[in-house]
This record gives sequence, C-alpha cells and structure tokens, in this order.
Amino acid sequence: MTTFASDNYAGAHPAVVEAVAAANTGHAVAYGADPWTARAQELIQQQLGDDARAFLVFNGTGANVLALRAACTAWGAVICSQTAHLHVDEGGAPERVGGVKLLTTPTPDGKLVPDDVVRLTDRLGDEHQAQAQVVSIAQSTELGTLYTPQEIRALADAAHARHMLLHVDGARLPMAAAALGVPLREITTGAGVDLLSFGATKVGALGAEAVVVLRPEGELADGLPFLRKQSLQLASKGRFLAAQFIALLEDGLWERLASHANAMAARLADAVRDTPGLEITQTVQANAIFAKLPAEVTARLQQQFRFYTWDANTGEVRWMCSWDTTEEDVDAFAAAIKAELAAVAA
Repeated sequence: MTTFASDNYAGAHPAVVEAVAAANTGHAVAYGADPWTARAQELIQQQLGDDARAFLVFNGTGANVLALRAACTAWGAVICSQTAHLHVDEGGAPERVGGVKLLTTPTPDGKLVPDDVVRLTDRLGDEHQAQAQVVSIAQSTELGTLYTPQEIRALADAAHARHMLLHVDGARLPMAAAALGVPLREITTGAGVDLLSFGATKVGALGAEAVVVLRPEGELADGLPFLRKQSLQLASKGRFLAAQFIALLEDGLWERLASHANAMAARLADAVRDTPGLEITQTVQANAIFAKLPAEVTARLQQQFRFYTWDANTGEVRWMCSWDTTEEDVDAFAAAIKAELAAVAA
C-alpha cells in the first residue's frame, strides 16, 4: 500500500545503510569516543557553527526530553503551541520523564509569536506557578508551516529578554531549511536558537537524532553527558548513529532528500487544490499537506492509500511526502482523490 501517512514510514536511504555497514568493521571505542562520532561533530559544526556541541541520541522524543531536562530546573516550565509534538504526541514524556510543565497556547498555524511569550510569562517570579524557562518551537511545525529566520529571531529576543532559552524541535529541520532556501545555520544559530533537537530519521536515517547546544557558554553542554546517560539515550555503539549523520551531511544528501520530499508535497497540493469538495487548510510549505474531505471519501481512500485522519470532528486529514515518494505515487493518489470526490458529487 502506498503511504502518505508519515515520513517515518520511509526506509533508510541506501547511502545511510552503506555508511552504517562501512562502520561495521572491527572494534571501535564505545560510547561515542570513536572517529565516526568525531567526524559527525565536525560536520554538525560546519552546518551550525563552531560553538555547536552535538550529543547523538536514538529518537526524537528522547532528544526533546533530554534538551528540556538540560534547560530547565525542577520548577521549570516550557512554552509551546497547543499542537506541539511535545504536548500532543510524546505520551506525556516531557512531564513524566523530563519533569517539566508545558504551558500551551492555541496557534491556528502551529506557530508561536512573541505576544504568546509575553502573555505566558506574566507570572514570572510567582512561587505559585511553574516558571517558564524555555520557549520551544517546531521547525517545520506540526501543521507543516515554517518560521522565517526573522520570526525565529523575534521569538529568541522575547525569550532572552526574560532570561529564557529558545529550543527548536527540528524533527523536520532539513525540510524547513530546504523549503526556505537557507543554510541550517540561518534558522538556528544565526536566529538566536540556544538548543536544538536535530532530526535525521525523517530525512533518510535509520534512526538517529542529536541534541545540539548552540550557546557558546558551557553550562548546558557540561551537564548533557550525564543527563543523556540518565535519560537512556547514550548509545554504546555510537559509531552507528554517527555514521548516519556523516552520510547525510558530508555531501549535502540531506538537502537533496528534503527538497525532494517538499517537491512531492507541492506536486500533490497543486494537483488537488481546486478539486470541488476538498479544502486545503494550511499553507503548504514543506512536506506536509492538511486538507478536509468528506468522511466517506476518506474512508474509501484509506482502503487504497495509508494516511492519517488529523481531526475526525472536522474531516481534516494529513498527507506526508517522504524522501522516497515518487511522482507516480503522487499522481496516482491525486487521481484517486479526484475520482472519489467526483463520485460523491455525482
């Protein structure tokens, strides 16, 4: 079954698999003290700046929880969108494992604005409320929208003015950078981001993410080795995580794969945008499309193609394109959507 459900459904890119196999030679020092991890660190610094310190982990939830644990005290809170993955799709891990309170706010397009930070920090210093210490945004957002570098800088300024940090959940950061046509640095370090969850899995890795500290000061990075171990995210055979980053970063493979996923989403959106009975609900900026369909159309399409119903109450669905989505996949799906909607209208 062709899938538009999630870019997690896609396999690993052959170059990533080959890199992991190539690293599987002889013995190497465990726990990240190996040449592959050192090279991955170099490449991440090339992308994000000389002060960047990367800590490789297994998955996105682990990366986010580890980042927030590093940034928050025991009484800390994190400001995020009501649609944030942190809030909706991590099983309560930030609260349960990370021990941080999430302060959420509605965002029609998934994006925080500085006024949200101002409003949710009106009780700083009040001992009766958990204290906001981090602003966390997703790039691209859970609704497929993008923050411009200027929008990120405005949020960073609002956070820093209140002695807070800005964290980016970058599970789809490569797609965002490719869509904006900017280097990864321009929407992270250059925009004032302090802490990054750098996603590789959704852009062709087997399963590898990184927590990256972007502040030149050492207080965040100094504690992360201990927190990573305590958070069950320290890989004993770290070379295999590092090899995946090397494959994606060394010759720009990440950008080519992310651009392709974005292009397939744009192709699908363009093909169905004006179809009667269908409404695209969010601006299509990266590799996600959100649309409303009649429930019976969704049910029939899901017998042929796998995708998620986002909101059963409104009929909103989500279609995700991946690094390996083909033009033929998109065209067949678009034709099926049109046919099912035409049958309903007949």
